[in-house]
Amino acid sequence: MKRLLTVLVVLALLGTGAAFALLAWQRHLPDATPPSTAPVSLQRGAYLAAVGNCAGCHTARGGERLAGGRPIPTPFGTVFSSNLTPDATGLAGWSAEDFWHALHLGQSRDGRLLLPAHPVTNTTLVTREDADALHAWLQAQPAVNAPRRAHELRWPYGSQLAIAAWRALFFSPGTYQPDPARDVTWNRGAYLSQGLAHCSACHASRNTLGGDAGAADFRGGLLAGLGWVAPSLHDPAEAGVQRWPDATLQRWLRDGHVDGHAALGPMGEVVLGSTAHLDDADLAAMSTYLRALPEQAAARPEAAEPDPRRVERGAKLYAEHCASCHGADGEGRRDESGALAYPALAGSRLVTQGSPANLIRLIERGGYAPATPGHPRPYGMPPFAGVLGADDLAALASHLRQSFGHRAGEVDTVQVLRLRAAAAAH
Repeated sequence: MKRLLTVLVVLALLGTGAAFALLAWQRHLPDATPPSTAPVSLQRGAYLAAVGNCAGCHTARGGERLAGGRPIPTPFGTVFSSNLTPDATGLAGWSAEDFWHALHLGQSRDGRLLLPAHPVTNTTLVTREDADALHAWLQAQPAVNAPRRAHELRWPYGSQLAIAAWRALFFSPGTYQPDPARDVTWNRGAYLSQGLAHCSACHASRNTLGGDAGAADFRGGLLAGLGWVAPSLHDPAEAGVQRWPDATLQRWLRDGHVDGHAALGPMGEVVLGSTAHLDDADLAAMSTYLRALPEQAAARPEAAEPDPRRVERGAKLYAEHCASCHGADGEGRRDESGALAYPALAGSRLVTQGSPANLIRLIERGGYAPATPGHPRPYGMPPFAGVLGADDLAALASHLRQSFGHRAGEVDTVQVLRLRAAAAAH
């Protein structure tokens, strides 16, 4: 925040002319990308829209598909997604060039700079050919009248000057450039993961201004307003898959469930709306890229000596509420087919992550893997928010993080209350 405020103060001191110069610079970034000469395929556009999970953000709960209006919490207030249907309140009249500028330059048809909640640092990497196919498909969808809802951002974050200052610090347009030292499969996986699938939109490590180290930043961080943490994809102890067999990761990306590993919370939505739709070649490419990410241990707080009374209380709660499904020793439980229906908690990365946020959210709200063609009837875990108070949640989470051979930090009541407050604030 200080960095952005410093930029704004400097601009104020320099005068109105400097502010207009900054806006003019950001609104007229050079773009030498020629229009695509490839035939436009609606089928290709539909596939790209699924890979990018466009409907995930641009469909409000209970609303018309792609008509926007979904609230997106940020540390700076709430943003409401736009209407992508070809209605006058959406993309009616938008040319392929207009749409390309929105993806590549983060600029609306009327010249406005789009808020960084639109993952422009990712979509700028998309090729013109893919942008044109996506535009054609969106223009072929049913039009829905859904006027844009005003964003609810604290001053000055919604102003064009603040957006221009943010972009000057963190955004540089440019399509994906293949790495010549890597093969075609790795480069395809990098293009998907960094670009249209925008993995770093969640898994980046963001600073106080929401800036990151680029589209290949997967160091993880708290998802503002959701109470979940997107764990690091560089750390095998968090969410890194460097040591997973290729077939295991491909199945997990496609089905959302494999060998007791389930996609839960926001990641379940990503699998259902995006990676479950990948074709075999792109599934293999994304798996190749993610498995090749460099390993880097995430920072972890020093585990304090556990409070024996809290752990004892948590053990009683586990026996009462959890052991019947997850086993007395956290070993999990298999169904009639021999598959691990209820995951093992012993050795679970979700349990032992540096932050207990996901574990607490899972206990509170329950866990439901996505229902996909490869795993159509997943087992679910009921929510315990109405059963366990903050003290009990802290005790149960502490027991899980200190049992079954785990040596993760314990959880206190204050942490639970802070996570609840952060989620309730949005």
